[in-house]
Amino acid sequence: MADPAEPQKPADNPEEVEEVEEEEEEHGNAPAELASQLMQNPQVLADLQHRLGRMVGASSGYIQSLPKSVKRRIKALKKWQFEAAKIEADFYKEVHELECKYAGKYTPLFEKRKTVITGSVEPTDEECDWPSDDEKEDEQLSEDMKNKASVEEKEKDEDKKEGENVKGIPHFWLTVFKNVDMLSEMVQEHDEPILQHLQDVQVKFSDTDSMGFTLEFHFEPNDYFSNTVLTKHYSMRSEPDEEDPFSFEGPEIVKCKGCEIDWKKGKNVTVKTIKKKQKHKGRGTTRTVTKTVQNDSFFNFFNPPQVPEEEEGDMDEDLEALLAADFEIGHFIRERIVPRAVLYFTGEALETEDDFDEEGEEEGEGEEGDYDEDADPDYNPASDPNKPAECKQQ
Repeated sequence: MADPAEPQKPADNPEEVEEVEEEEEEHGNAPAELASQLMQNPQVLADLQHRLGRMVGASSGYIQSLPKSVKRRIKALKKWQFEAAKIEADFYKEVHELECKYAGKYTPLFEKRKTVITGSVEPTDEECDWPSDDEKEDEQLSEDMKNKASVEEKEKDEDKKEGENVKGIPHFWLTVFKNVDMLSEMVQEHDEPILQHLQDVQVKFSDTDSMGFTLEFHFEPNDYFSNTVLTKHYSMRSEPDEEDPFSFEGPEIVKCKGCEIDWKKGKNVTVKTIKKKQKHKGRGTTRTVTKTVQNDSFFNFFNPPQVPEEEEGDMDEDLEALLAADFEIGHFIRERIVPRAVLYFTGEALETEDDFDEEGEEEGEGEEGDYDEDADPDYNPASDPNKPAECKQQ
């Protein structure tokens, strides 16, 4: 019970305090229930999170209170930690060399992929010898279904003849981009006709820039720009930063550079023209002013924000967020999209990721004690096969 002589602090939200006090009287001032209600209050949670955030990284004073001899030993540990970071950097350099070596082995396969997508080469029967889900489903059909399927096959003969005129795999990369959430958000409706001309996406490793890489987007001749290849280069940092060596956790992207797109007249989808009416303060007359502003487009990817050369630590938060998103997209294209393009085209790569997430949710929901049938308003004992039937009273 509070001391009557002690002055009471005014409540920030009287209405919420009153509700808590009423609950105390109703439930016998149970501390656990009061704490539960407080933790459900968004204002309380926000204040608590703010206070905890200020505590992160705060010194407890323990290290400062240690004797000089102990601090001296800590310096030795830090020096060895720095040596370990340099060894780790050498490890990643060797991994990069190995990656470059194996990139040469992947290249012939990716070149074959490009020729089939563009329709310049038709794969042989031996190259097409791979089981498909459709074939597995056909094997499981009953005789009646097979007969019905054969009738449908005859009806589709004309469609097949038309299909023979289809070249390569139409809209391959556009479909890949639209299937991946991270990229589909970038692709606007006015981008799609242009991306239909995208023939290949390649990763080129840099010899001059330590562990850097370039994404190359190869286009066939089109009515939108004269470039045949659009590039995006990412620079990497593969060794500890001199100013903050202990933050090193492996290679990281530090900046990127796009390319200039030679848009044909009236085809630049990265800008749009807007008209604004302006009123003269003195005369009261109005005039229409035309302005050109940036337009949402996938092709803004090739004009990324630049990292300031100096005072990188004072980078604007919005700029930092844009760069972080750009780096994530570039890394994802390099590591996932280019090596596994066909699986993102068919959606199999997406299904695998979705299945993994769903399994995690099911495991959490299926824990013992999580389900209370008495608290479930839709629970019906008569429809539960695991519930034994109750004996009727005589």
